[in-house]
Amino acid sequence: MKSHYRVVVIGGGVVGASVLYHLAKLGWSDVCLIERSVLTAGSSWHAAGGIHALNADPNIASLQAYTIDLLPEIEKESGQNIGLHMTGGLTMAGTPDRWEWLQSAYRVFQSIGIEDCRLVTPEEAGELNPIMSTEGLLGGMWADREGYVDTTGTVHAYAVAAKKRGAEVIEHNRVIELNQTADGWQVVTEKGTVTCEHVVNAGGLWAKQLGRMAGIELPVAPLKHHYLISDTIPTLEKLDFEVPMTVDLEGFTYLRQDQKGVLLGIYEIDHEHWAMDGAPWEYGMELFNEQTDRIENELILGFERYPDLQNVGVKTWVNGAFTFSPDGNPLVGPVPGKRGYWCACAVMAGFLQGGGVGKSLAEWIIHGEPEADVYGMDVARYGDFAQNKRYIRETTGQFYSRRFVMTYPNEQLPAGRPLKTSPAYDAMTQAGCKWGVSWDLEVPLYFAPQGFEETPTLKRSNAFDIVAEECRVLRDGVGLLDITGFSRFEVTGPRAEAWLDSLMASKLPAPGRAKLAPMLSETGKLKGDLTVLNWGDGTWWIMGSYYLRAWHMRWFNDHMEDGVAVRDLGEDICGFALVGPKSQAVIERVAEQDISGLKFMGCGSYDIGMLRTRVARMSVTGEKGYEINCRYGDHITLRQILLEAGAEEGIRECGFNAMSSMRLEKSFGIWSAEFTQGYTPGMTGMDRWIDWSKDFVGKAAAEAERDGNGPAQLLVTLEIDAQDADASGYEPIWAGGEKVGFVTSGGYGHTIGKSLAMALVNRDQAAVGTDLSVHVVGVERAAKVIAPSPYDPDGKAMRL
Repeated sequence: MKSHYRVVVIGGGVVGASVLYHLAKLGWSDVCLIERSVLTAGSSWHAAGGIHALNADPNIASLQAYTIDLLPEIEKESGQNIGLHMTGGLTMAGTPDRWEWLQSAYRVFQSIGIEDCRLVTPEEAGELNPIMSTEGLLGGMWADREGYVDTTGTVHAYAVAAKKRGAEVIEHNRVIELNQTADGWQVVTEKGTVTCEHVVNAGGLWAKQLGRMAGIELPVAPLKHHYLISDTIPTLEKLDFEVPMTVDLEGFTYLRQDQKGVLLGIYEIDHEHWAMDGAPWEYGMELFNEQTDRIENELILGFERYPDLQNVGVKTWVNGAFTFSPDGNPLVGPVPGKRGYWCACAVMAGFLQGGGVGKSLAEWIIHGEPEADVYGMDVARYGDFAQNKRYIRETTGQFYSRRFVMTYPNEQLPAGRPLKTSPAYDAMTQAGCKWGVSWDLEVPLYFAPQGFEETPTLKRSNAFDIVAEECRVLRDGVGLLDITGFSRFEVTGPRAEAWLDSLMASKLPAPGRAKLAPMLSETGKLKGDLTVLNWGDGTWWIMGSYYLRAWHMRWFNDHMEDGVAVRDLGEDICGFALVGPKSQAVIERVAEQDISGLKFMGCGSYDIGMLRTRVARMSVTGEKGYEINCRYGDHITLRQILLEAGAEEGIRECGFNAMSSMRLEKSFGIWSAEFTQGYTPGMTGMDRWIDWSKDFVGKAAAEAERDGNGPAQLLVTLEIDAQDADASGYEPIWAGGEKVGFVTSGGYGHTIGKSLAMALVNRDQAAVGTDLSVHVVGVERAAKVIAPSPYDPDGKAMRL
């Protein structure tokens, strides 16, 4: 062990070994891995080792596909046998909704380039897996590239390949202390102290303790997980092939062959946490006793699905711990506020996702950003609220128990809620508000009659007419919308304007004005679709998506300069928006100053009743609107003032579902759909806001896109011939049987009475009037490219 390394990776499981390998592969050989015991001495040694294609997040599914491609390369490069059995895989559905979802998921896979899968009938599935009963099954999806690996062999293959490229692996050496230094980190181990520029927490079951060593409380928790290995099954002895990896979604089980028996794994509803403060240091190669009473119901379903199990014994029980995050996805990337500290934690499916995690993190460390959009596993997708132990227990437990339970797009899950509420939450709930959640905050979806409950569905829900009525109110009259769920950052200091000018690609607004502002990475990809407000008193605001608060703050801090101060106002400022053609009449009744002259995209300080507020005239609905920002303590009073002032105009409270419908009618994109860190301004139309006359972060790359051949795909608006369902995202788009793009988001435009979607399509298919087709909940529907902003294309309503 040397005294200094460029990177120290802590943890010798599959994730740590993959990170080490990818760092070395990208040219950083001055790196080491430190393991408290031996490689695999954690969750890795007892993992089932399954690899499969399916993931609800298409970006993570793509990284899983990368891992599957990488495995044989690692085996060849290392010379270490990884026991790869590419058996193919089945995912089975036993309810109409699940079968519909699986058909839709198949089309999503086509969108993201996973072509080696197909839908199968129950009869076909029975032929592919002869020990599976097809009773009650409606269909399934077959994937060619599914199977399993030898877990110990795979970890060692990553490690050997890394060592061949110059990396070092140090076993039997526990890390006991981490200290941040001016140049990086001091890593104190049982065998001495080393320094490094970067430290990677790949601690698995011990990630919690490694976080606490650096003053970080990571949202991770271990849960127990069962599988069994059966004795020899006579039916399998007679087969000349291995049965495929098989997931029975309704039975909560997965199965693969193990010699001439099977491995049957269970995601039980009755979950059990273990060692929420981190595994004991001496733990590693142990298992827990099986808890058959706790998993009885799922065992019965498994033995009914695979009847041969009823006639053979159980050779081995495995009840081991795996670490989970609140949403089940990994925690990867730089920890906000801890420069040089990186996470590679909570990778529940390590042998499936480990390759993609290692690749992305190594690119991030070396190049400053990963090639793929990895927000779905970015550690900054959580804030300080996720450090709460009860929150972690509820959310990780919910994810585990719902691992194979279908979640509908319009379904609101209860764990960790309500956590943070706007001050007027109780009054709005009494008024009929139905709530969703954004990050830690309850946000209004719509207002419904007493006793109304929305039915979870893949199609248009029973709240369809309620949302339609809210859209009508906002288009024709005036609505009130709680906008606590917008992010707000205050920028001050003598260098504030210069700093903003370098970070934002747009021209900055004049005093008393607001402007849309794309923010780019050094490689010219989007880092934000923001709004900058110049209050004219030396104070600037940046407004954006609430759930990106920690993510954006990390970016701001990474680019911080002397003479600039950035403050997240998310705990201090909230507000309401007045929206609709009658909104001006309402606000003029309560504004103590003359507000009639506030033009579109103007902003200023106004007294609303007895409240001091900051008001901006803008709206994402395409209607005239005023966003009124107030202190948290004034929120309840502001609501009362505006409702009373709007009574004679028929004011009505509305929610984000109506806002989402109306923004589609205006072809207004949103983050995580039309705009992501995987897209460029040229692709998405954000380049129209760029000020090419100035210098800004990412300018060279943006100019290269502008002056080159241009992006391969462009953002368009589609009208879809849909019936009882609308596109939502990642559905494939076809032209003459050829895949030419995919949906970024969709829904129903209640004002114009049409099913709409925004989509990225190939340049030669982007012209208005182009006939296409798109799969909506698995059914192919006719679609047509239409001109942007089908409602009020000239934008007169919001400018009047």
